[in-house]
Amino acid sequence: MIIAIDGPTASGKGTLARQLADHFGLPVLDTGLLYRAVGYQTQLNHGDPDRAADAVAACDFPDSLLDDPALRYESTGGLASRVSVHPAVRAALFQRQVDFANQPGGAVLDGRDIGTVIAPHADAKIFVTATPEERARRRHAEMRGRGIDVTYDAVLADIHARDARDTARADAPLRRAADAMLLDNTNIDREAALAAAIAFVERRLRERR
Repeated sequence: MIIAIDGPTASGKGTLARQLADHFGLPVLDTGLLYRAVGYQTQLNHGDPDRAADAVAACDFPDSLLDDPALRYESTGGLASRVSVHPAVRAALFQRQVDFANQPGGAVLDGRDIGTVIAPHADAKIFVTATPEERARRRHAEMRGRGIDVTYDAVLADIHARDARDTARADAPLRRAADAMLLDNTNIDREAALAAAIAFVERRLRERR
């Protein structure tokens, strides 16, 4: 069983992916972490994330980098959004994601093009979203909780900038797959979102039997 979770920055798709993976006993891949690794490696290489050649060179990052706490920094997320616009970067990481999705027994993947590009054959697809303001509120609270001094307005501006890059890029833009469930969690909590997602996945599985 393959479950594809897509959505914009700070929508809660990563949390939902992990919860679904736990519920159904499946391995999970945060594909955004791969792009964060490329963005961070580009920085380590003293390269320019907006320059395709520099970003592609960083795709050859060591696997150990995926365990680096720095990949979770907000600044690294911005780097990931910038390197992900390059088609050559997406091509370099494509097979790695496809292989994970197609492993025996299935998997859960979250990202921005899982249901449309990486695993269009997924058994269940969910597009997770919330208003930019609510996503910024959550991210701002999370960052302040980690001791990061940042304003809500700065976080909101970053959310808008990432959304613009992710939806406007020519290669594999962020969009909802035609057969994906739309899960807007602006006004519902994590438990309600998870319950709705589980019900949808189970319904899709029944339909495919």
